[in-house]
Amino acid sequence: MKKFCDIQSRNELADYLGIPRSKLTHILYVKKPDSYYTTFEIPKRNGDTRAICAPSGDLKVLQKKLSNILCLFQRNIWDENGIKPNISHGFEKEKSIITNAKIHRNKRYVLNLDLASFFDSFHFGRIQGYFEKNNHFKLPHDVAVILAQLTCYQGRLPQGAPSSPIITNLICQSLDAHLLKAAKKYKLDYTRYADDLTFSTNDRHFVENQKKFLAEAIVAITKAGFSINEKKTRLQFRDSRQEVTGLIVNKKLNVNHSYVRKTRAMAHQLYSTGEYLIDGVPGSIKQLEGRFSFIDQLDHYNNILDPQEIKHDAFNLNGREKQYQAFIFYKYLFANDTPVIVTEGKTDIRYIKAALKNLYNKYPRLIQKDAEGKFVYKFSFFRRTKRWKYFFGISLDGADAMRILYRYHIGSNKRIPPYLSYFQKLSGHEQHNPVILLYDNESKSERPLKKFLGEDVHATVDQKAELKAKLHMRLITSSKLFVVTPPLIGDKEECEIEDLFSDELLSLNLEGKTFCHKDKFDSNKYFGKEIFSQYVYENYRTIDFSRFIPLLDVIDMCLIFRQVSFQIPHILLGNNLYNILNPAIKRRTNLHEYLCGNMPVPPHLGDRCWANTCLFTQVLFLHVLIDEQLPEFFITHRHKYLLRTDIQKMPCRLAEHSVYCSHTAKAYSNT
Repeated sequence: MKKFCDIQSRNELADYLGIPRSKLTHILYVKKPDSYYTTFEIPKRNGDTRAICAPSGDLKVLQKKLSNILCLFQRNIWDENGIKPNISHGFEKEKSIITNAKIHRNKRYVLNLDLASFFDSFHFGRIQGYFEKNNHFKLPHDVAVILAQLTCYQGRLPQGAPSSPIITNLICQSLDAHLLKAAKKYKLDYTRYADDLTFSTNDRHFVENQKKFLAEAIVAITKAGFSINEKKTRLQFRDSRQEVTGLIVNKKLNVNHSYVRKTRAMAHQLYSTGEYLIDGVPGSIKQLEGRFSFIDQLDHYNNILDPQEIKHDAFNLNGREKQYQAFIFYKYLFANDTPVIVTEGKTDIRYIKAALKNLYNKYPRLIQKDAEGKFVYKFSFFRRTKRWKYFFGISLDGADAMRILYRYHIGSNKRIPPYLSYFQKLSGHEQHNPVILLYDNESKSERPLKKFLGEDVHATVDQKAELKAKLHMRLITSSKLFVVTPPLIGDKEECEIEDLFSDELLSLNLEGKTFCHKDKFDSNKYFGKEIFSQYVYENYRTIDFSRFIPLLDVIDMCLIFRQVSFQIPHILLGNNLYNILNPAIKRRTNLHEYLCGNMPVPPHLGDRCWANTCLFTQVLFLHVLIDEQLPEFFITHRHKYLLRTDIQKMPCRLAEHSVYCSHTAKAYSNT
């Protein structure tokens, strides 16, 4: 394959980048690269702002491709010459401010230098000259000019473009080589993170040689086309706080305590009010997650350095890790944007996805097609990750996840906090969206469901009977946490989700092998759940999913209990809602005949009785509460608690319609 350095023309460059030649011409000479950029500012740590110039559209795609190609080209050069780079840590794969800082940990002296106007130093001519004259490239003049045109904005390398980081690192290799030579002369370790240069040593005589080294370093920096920001030059001693790229390096790697305190305060504000401020601007939950993740990276690094006998797991977390644990629960299980389904294994996920794709017209609340015809699920499946394993003790497979998540809802012991009640108290509301624990229907043998109901839930006989009859059970009164099981098939006393498939499919023969649902089997004769689930997912169009309908109906019903976009006082609170709603719809099949007349409805809410209603109430209940929010509605006969003169109007918007809900506090005090 042709190397990047062998490109000789614009057309060859387009071919190498994998884009049509006409598109490259259009970007360069018709629309022109500068027209693709958007400029905005972001705050810096010192209170100043940083200008970001971000490309869009075809230019952004092209720059990403170029960046990947240059990174690969650089890696190949290192491999060919046996180079193990450990100087540049900015914008490098598997490198970060942590890898940069740890080299300078626990040193007697740490010297910090900063390059002034770093990105502005890379002007058009410099980019062109590098690709034209560098020994590893030596590209033709025309090609070098095109690369400069594609990567520069207003004659400079823009901060915010995908191609800028790799180009800066390539050009800075010469600078790094000269500074490394000077550093070795004075027994210094040297690293660079973009424009931050750091030198460190345990040589007690460095103070005497500091001026000499600085003079040599400034000469090397000047020759490379840069200048030093003298205001940021500082020598840090062991008995003071030593910082490298924002991290404290005296002994362990650490972050400034004020950063941790601010993050904790932001989280508490989010839990209490649903929003928080960062530098006076409303912050997103992703930004807060990034701050927690950054702090955790340092804890993880320091944990590795601890003696082997010290355990680090869900039951041995430090204070900062416990804060991160609470945030993870809040984001994914309490303030979850979509309903969450937790399964025993990944094969269950494929089955449900395949069934919904086959029956998508029947379940618009669960799945839809977008404008491009792609399926979009309106809920999410719980993803088992290393993070969940570390902070909650959840393995990457198996039914233990449901038991553990339930315990963190209720707080089963001193080591497991009751996060549900904690966040309910802080926020003043319930979970945003339901969380469903999907078990195989195996409550008789020593299987996961039986253990869960017996050892964790301590379910009564009536509760077990309810689960058997309805295929679902609300686990906690004040939550949207459900346990759901597939239906029993035929005369079977227990069923796995695989039993919902037809006998014909279960006897499927693939390359002379048949399906075995057991965990251990002879691979010469059988194939397991992994291969079977892949087959089901790939062939969902032709498979009979009729036995899945009762299960999907239950999931659909549970997911209706999602965050309500409007509030009706006292109606949506407590378990009475669920207890009343569940049997109501099953007793009525023809709703229309019960919805007529002109009686106000609010005083009829509470004890399963029906009342005649006017038109606006029909709209409210049929199109708002039933279709969008609640599976059933309930109306009482308490006429005396509401008079016409007491009616107050409250606007409730849904879809493109506005309706009015009549209510008074007096009316609801008795429901």
